[in-house]
Amino acid sequence: MSDAEPAQNEPTSSGRRRGGGRAGNAARRGMKAIEQKPWRPMVNRDRPTEPLTPEGVERVHNATMQILEDIGIEFLNPEAVKILKRAGCDVRGENVRMSRELVMELIGKAPSRFTVTPRNPERQVSLGTGHILFGNVSSPPNYWDLEIGRKVPGTRAHFRNLLKLTQYFNVMHFCGGYPVEPIDLHPRVRHLDAMYDKLTLSDKVMHVYSLGQERVEDGMEMVRIAAGLSHEEFDATPRMYTNINSTSPLKHDHPMLDGWMRMARRGQALVVTPFTLAGAMAPVTMSGAVVQSLAEALAAVVLAQAINPGVPCMIGTFTSNVDMKTGAPAFGTPEYMRATQITGQMARFYGMPMRSSGVCAANVPDGQAMWETEHSLWAAVQSGTDMVYHAAGWLEGGLIASPEKFVMDCEVLSQIQRYMEPEVWDVSDDALAVETIREVGPNGHFFGVQHTQDRYETAFHQPFLSDWKNFEAWEAAGAVWTPERAHGIYKRILAEFEAPALDPAIHEELSAFVARRKEEGGAPTDF
Repeated sequence: MSDAEPAQNEPTSSGRRRGGGRAGNAARRGMKAIEQKPWRPMVNRDRPTEPLTPEGVERVHNATMQILEDIGIEFLNPEAVKILKRAGCDVRGENVRMSRELVMELIGKAPSRFTVTPRNPERQVSLGTGHILFGNVSSPPNYWDLEIGRKVPGTRAHFRNLLKLTQYFNVMHFCGGYPVEPIDLHPRVRHLDAMYDKLTLSDKVMHVYSLGQERVEDGMEMVRIAAGLSHEEFDATPRMYTNINSTSPLKHDHPMLDGWMRMARRGQALVVTPFTLAGAMAPVTMSGAVVQSLAEALAAVVLAQAINPGVPCMIGTFTSNVDMKTGAPAFGTPEYMRATQITGQMARFYGMPMRSSGVCAANVPDGQAMWETEHSLWAAVQSGTDMVYHAAGWLEGGLIASPEKFVMDCEVLSQIQRYMEPEVWDVSDDALAVETIREVGPNGHFFGVQHTQDRYETAFHQPFLSDWKNFEAWEAAGAVWTPERAHGIYKRILAEFEAPALDPAIHEELSAFVARRKEEGGAPTDF
């Protein structure tokens, strides 16, 4: 068994062994996984949905400023507090208050658009330019697939499998955090092995976790090495990004702020995403939860701009609600959709790009998983989101990563991509087809006419996962359900996967850096 694939035929929770069933058999027939369009950043051609009136925007803004001016945000990092005090904030221990004039002055220094260039320049992405970019599920501790049949702790093998899916699918535009936590790697060196795998199995834009000095500094150095850059070249333009979460309500913790500040000094892209669940870590009203989220996010942007004016920053939103019967997080809800749309409207008001997520609360890749994720994804489209985290593979509120769910989500993303293509609403004379309609008249059909013959192969979206056969034909073909088909595709992708090219000298330098840092002990496990 290679270290890139989980053990085959692990016992399921019922004690039976599975080899992937019908889907597993299909995976071993040597079929090509899927046909897909070339990688390219997707343009969001729809006008954003804006639930708030101009008066509503002003009320949300004023409430956000009131929190920053009168209540304040706790910064649990002495260095951050010193920087904010020098910038003109009102510091009372760890509580930092800032005037609206100072907030607006400093966040106004953040660019409204910027690019991030990975080791493969052809995979460069731009933010704030009307694109909507999708990335993989990030940070679940557990893994589930049909072959295993139960939830298990993530391993490096699972981690690598999901990285391969991230690289393979052209609707994945960036490589987010760990697509599943590789629990079998020691925490002191996990970041080294994980970043090595990310940089050798993918050439897309990379994320590094802001979890203390060593992890951030090692991550930046490995991205620099992989791209073959000097330190000056790395610092000159964003080559990677980080995402931090506030500790809601109204706090930013020490290790995330440490990473945030280190990345800011070197001009790398910064995303701040408060995790505000209405009714738990934020007010039960969605507007109140959004206001708190905005205050927490803008406070971190103020810190970044005080350190390095002009460093790229993005506002992230993770505002949803909890199930008030159990306290469990809920995602893909009507409230989640509106909160995302409102945050997008406010991000445009503040002149910054936005990050949202493709999330669900379902435990397995079933109907609930897909309708909740689809709601989340369409909220991203409607809000004018620039970067969509967790767009493929997320289950159980972020506690499980699943390759079947990953494939199913990429089917949805490919349909969103097709929806955005301008030829779908082409109104040229050729597309309006008046002469063809005249030719067919009231008693014919369009199957055989030249207009159809010239276009039928590319006229409509061709799904790689959906099954459009009628029931009898589907049943005769083996009655394979969608997750089983997704499993077969996932296995075929692994079988045909080829890692992107990396110069041998760079590969050697990267390996040597990892070995040296392991000898030095890696990173501490206490913060």
